[in-house]
Amino acid sequence: MANQDDSFIREVNEELRSDQMKNIWARFGGVIVAIAVLIVVGTIGKVGYDYWSDNASSKSGDEFLQALNLAKENKADEALTALDALQKDGYGAYPVLARLRAATLQAEKGETDAAVKAFSEIGKDTSLPEALRDAARLRAAYLLVDAGTYDQVSAEVEQLAVPQNNMRHSAREALGLSAYKAGDVAKAKSWFQQIVDDAQSPRNVAGRAQMLLDVIAASGKA
Repeated sequence: MANQDDSFIREVNEELRSDQMKNIWARFGGVIVAIAVLIVVGTIGKVGYDYWSDNASSKSGDEFLQALNLAKENKADEALTALDALQKDGYGAYPVLARLRAATLQAEKGETDAAVKAFSEIGKDTSLPEALRDAARLRAAYLLVDAGTYDQVSAEVEQLAVPQNNMRHSAREALGLSAYKAGDVAKAKSWFQQIVDDAQSPRNVAGRAQMLLDVIAASGKA
């Protein structure tokens, strides 16, 4: 009798579970299907994006290398055209790399004004990492040492010549060189001395600064 009771109870439980599943499916079946579809679509989308991203990055990398090769072959105009296209249509970090390389090519071609403008624009582009912007400002400043005024150099890098900035040594050197070129010996000495007094100044930069301080002292302009 006990076995019959157990069998009966199992049948009742199975019926109840069956009815419960039917009720659950009737109420939430649409939601369950929608979730399943979203999972499948999301997986397909991620796989598709990864595939597209890898292809786009690879394509931009190939185009950047081609532009570099053109520059090495002294085909500057062709290289600039390729870099310009990459700036517009490149993927990932390649557009900004193309901007930097294009500006360098312009400087090498003697198109200093265009190069300074390009580097300065990169330095002001807040969508880019700060270190990259600072490096572009420095590049513009060094070009302006020969091609511009002290005020122009200062506008680019004096903000970098502060103790907390890792690029302060080069910024101070550019400012010192520009001041010396402009005939402002006192200001030049001040910048060079800051380099020499900074224990963290790279040896080569500190060496150049000390050499220039010695030149100023020997000239009697101190």
